[in-house]
Amino acid sequence: MPTNTRVKICGLRDASALEAAVDAGANYVGLVFFPKSPRHVSLARAAALAQTAPLGMAKVALVVDADNALLDQITANVPLDILQLHGAETPARVAEVRARYGLPVMKAVGIADKGDLAALDTYVQIADQILVDAKPPKDADLPGGNGLSFDWRLIAGRRWPVPWMLAGGLTPETVSEAIALTGAKQVDVSSGVESAPGVKDAARIAAFCAAARAD
Repeated sequence: MPTNTRVKICGLRDASALEAAVDAGANYVGLVFFPKSPRHVSLARAAALAQTAPLGMAKVALVVDADNALLDQITANVPLDILQLHGAETPARVAEVRARYGLPVMKAVGIADKGDLAALDTYVQIADQILVDAKPPKDADLPGGNGLSFDWRLIAGRRWPVPWMLAGGLTPETVSEAIALTGAKQVDVSSGVESAPGVKDAARIAAFCAAARAD
């Protein structure tokens, strides 16, 4: 198992969670701007967290079908490195956001079966990174962070021309196997390192990062 696996801890809401991510050596931290999510943060709180994050830790804003007004507010108030589009944004919208804000864009693509792989091939032509996630159930309130995984064999051996990140129900107990099967060099976790929805657990964050980088 590669020791240089890059890790994203998504859905941070307070300084203690950020400190745990820093201590564990996370490479990315995700801030969620989606009111339906238990991980949603205000602009003020997000700005405070982002300003505290150390140099070298990429700060990611997760939005869901956000309009320009919301993105204008976020980018004007929060120091960011990446915009993560986690809704039903079209390829044209991804290109528009990328051009308007001058920030790298990570597009989340939900996978449930082989038929969903075509969308990946479309978005890799436009986005700077791809987040390969489990497709949420049709009645789900959240587009991600549901603790659901997908059949990792669907992407085993697949490679794309841009960096990609594996997500979807990963935990400290499963991430090593997921990396071995998919060859992922980057992994994302949210609910898998929580003690309750939206409440990050420092021990699980440390365990996840260690497992992702275990030899």
